[in-house]
Amino acid sequence: MVALLGICGSLRRASLNRALLQAVAENLPADSTMQLLDGALDLPIFNSDQVEPAAVTHLKDTMRAADGIVFAVPEYNYSIPGGLKNALDWISRPVVASPLRGKPCALIGAASGMSGTIRAQTHMRHILVFSDSPCMNQPEVLIPRAQERFDAEGKLNDESTRALLVRFGATFAAFVQRHKPG
Repeated sequence: MVALLGICGSLRRASLNRALLQAVAENLPADSTMQLLDGALDLPIFNSDQVEPAAVTHLKDTMRAADGIVFAVPEYNYSIPGGLKNALDWISRPVVASPLRGKPCALIGAASGMSGTIRAQTHMRHILVFSDSPCMNQPEVLIPRAQERFDAEGKLNDESTRALLVRFGATFAAFVQRHKPG
């Protein structure tokens, strides 16, 4: 069994990226599961002088328990959202004990425009280099005009996107298996 953790980089309840993450969870292979971690980014601004808040410790423990992590990465001003960057700053400390160290990761993103979060995902890949987190490169999940692919309740209604997510889920589960210790 492959136990994945899904983290949405958006704080919005009606986020297209949250809907995309849910669609990934619903289209995983039978030998894989994904826990979606809501509220994980609601953290104080990182300050290394501050004692680690309980919410950060919980996030780290949850990440450590997962075999792999799927980040849904929205694009704000051509980069990742501040809340996601702040969470990455918290969980990357101390460096040698970071739950991201060597943890297989994958990136997905949905946008109302045509970029499909390509710039934000590129920045996120650069950030994951710091923790030496293997990041799956293909298939890329960069969903443009996402509002046309989900219904009003946030359910995926586009079959070409669903086919991509089925392929993504199977590929990421295999990627995680290849990177499992032992």
